[in-house]
Amino acid sequence: MLFRDLNLPESLTEALDKIGFIEATDIQKKAIPLILEGRDIMACAETGSGKTGAYLIPMVKALIEDPKSQGMVLAPTRELAQQISDFLKSIVPDERKFHTTRLVGGMDIRKQFKSLQRKPRIIVATPGRLIDHLKRNTVQIHKVNHLVLDEGDRMIDMGFAPQLKQILQFLPEERQTSFFTATLDEKVKELAKKYLVNPATLMLSQSRPVSKIKQSVIQVEFKDKDECILHELNQRQGSVIVFVKTKYRTDRLKKYLAEYGFEVDLIHGGRTQGQRNRAINGFKSGKTRVLCATDVAARGIDVPQVEHVINFDLPMQDEDYVHRVGRTARNGAEGEAVSFVMPDEHRDWNRIVKKYDIPNALLEESRGKRSGASKDKKGPKKGSFGKKKSFSGEKKSSFGKKKKSFSKKNRFADEDKEFSFRSDRSSGKKKSSSKKKRFADERDSSLRGERTEGRKKRFSDDDRGSSFRSDRSEGKKKKSFGKKKKSSSKGKAKSFSNGKKKSSFGGKPFKKKSKKSGYRQARA
Repeated sequence: MLFRDLNLPESLTEALDKIGFIEATDIQKKAIPLILEGRDIMACAETGSGKTGAYLIPMVKALIEDPKSQGMVLAPTRELAQQISDFLKSIVPDERKFHTTRLVGGMDIRKQFKSLQRKPRIIVATPGRLIDHLKRNTVQIHKVNHLVLDEGDRMIDMGFAPQLKQILQFLPEERQTSFFTATLDEKVKELAKKYLVNPATLMLSQSRPVSKIKQSVIQVEFKDKDECILHELNQRQGSVIVFVKTKYRTDRLKKYLAEYGFEVDLIHGGRTQGQRNRAINGFKSGKTRVLCATDVAARGIDVPQVEHVINFDLPMQDEDYVHRVGRTARNGAEGEAVSFVMPDEHRDWNRIVKKYDIPNALLEESRGKRSGASKDKKGPKKGSFGKKKSFSGEKKSSFGKKKKSFSKKNRFADEDKEFSFRSDRSSGKKKSSSKKKRFADERDSSLRGERTEGRKKRFSDDDRGSSFRSDRSEGKKKKSFGKKKKSSSKGKAKSFSNGKKKSSFGGKPFKKKSKKSGYRQARA
């Protein structure tokens, strides 16, 4: 079926022709007519089958025909929202008349305020950032009558259900809702029915990778993974996405490959939005050949020329395997996917093989049995551990036969000697510490005695000075009374000079200086 046969607006048909959308894919053939009829749908199709065009093309057609209507697309990751927004801008007739906006975290919220003031016809958002705008009352979604949940299984299964419930309270009850995903189990199907009204179910695939992807497995030890990835990258041509389990291992692998001269970049949840955009744009333009990524990129990178996908680590969820390998062989192209499997991961890998019918990929689980897998067997295992040893007999050593010095009596005697030696050392330490303490006490007492003697000397000097000052004042008073004072002052001075007053300086008599006494006689 051609897109011209769908009775689309001429401007939309011309935009599809420019980007090479001439013939519709299987999911587009079945989903677009149902959406144009206004029905809710639940569609499950393989990755790279054209699901984005299946819901955006009829949405744009409906909004062109009804200028008062509004549409919204919710995506679980920023990368997927970026991919949807880029495709939407490529098919809208005129950006000035048909404004669209993207509301995701990690971007300047002030620019989003300005974009929302232009009243966008279609909003592409992640649930978290949309709730931020709803709380600020900067976005109005009460007129949204076309709602799409892309990768709805991830939004429901990974904790977005409370946020979706909160968002739906702001939406009108009469709306059209579409649910698109690449994997859909019974649990997610039951939850999805809460958001849909009498939906039409489209199961174009049983959650399997595209048949044009050549899938293979390499058995490798953990310590040999680095050499194995170098060998695989040297053997392959074209762009490669390497999926790693954690952010730390992604950073480490990127640094390791860069040391060997590969043009490599990385993307994971710990990178800023600007760093993510630069990494994806560099990979799309061909500036970067290898892109190391976590599962955050498994549902948002739409690069047509990805030839290879390497699972450096197996995914933590089986469903993520489909999204990982779905980054290659998009839109009818061919691609290869290879997975590194360690011995203790054989069981996990075989479960993925059986679930998605990967041909000729089963591994022997006996090599990958995990520790503690056998429940019936108890006690030590045979093999490298051998039989249980008894330690009742004499222990043989590499030093020869048993010597006499190691008998029990000699051993006890040596222990007694060692104990007595330790006790002597401890008593000696105690004695030395007591001596030191006694010497320290004597030193402190002597210092205290010297301090008291010094205080006594100071007080005696003060007494002597005060007596000398009192004598001088008495002499001045006597001098003012006339002649009687002369004789008294002479006597006083004489008695003072002749008197022997004992001081505290060793019992020596205190003698007044002749200079001062002569000075007083002259004044008199």
